[in-house]
Amino acid sequence: MKKLFSSSQIEIYTPEFSQMEIPLAGIVAAGPFTNVDDFVSERIDLNRLLIKHPEATFYAKVKGSSMNEDFSEGDLLVVDKAEEWSHGRIALCYLDGEFTVKRIEIEKGVCRLMPSNTKFDPITITSENTLVVWGIILYSIRKHK
Repeated sequence: MKKLFSSSQIEIYTPEFSQMEIPLAGIVAAGPFTNVDDFVSERIDLNRLLIKHPEATFYAKVKGSSMNEDFSEGDLLVVDKAEEWSHGRIALCYLDGEFTVKRIEIEKGVCRLMPSNTKFDPITITSENTLVVWGIILYSIRKHK
């Protein structure tokens, strides 16, 4: 990955599209145990799985806690600029010169950027704001401890 931009709020990277297939272990139960006869059944390429529009896709690394019900600091987000934004989608937004990740809420003609952390206030977009939806978050990748 090549870093394109970095601020106190976010880091943005371009993906590298070399093919690398890894074993897919099949479906595993998160409840009762299951028998798995043929554990490694196929191979997958994560780029093909996660990226629909290579020319319009980039990664962003989460900083901060305003979306902590959806993402944790350090999570890697797969952002697609070709996806349409609409009510309920989580977007990477450029608002008044700053990047932020928020859920888009449109209600009665009013657009709000909604944090998932209740300690943060929603941002109501007015005619005084400059808002650009840079892309829609399609996936997040988290390192578990």
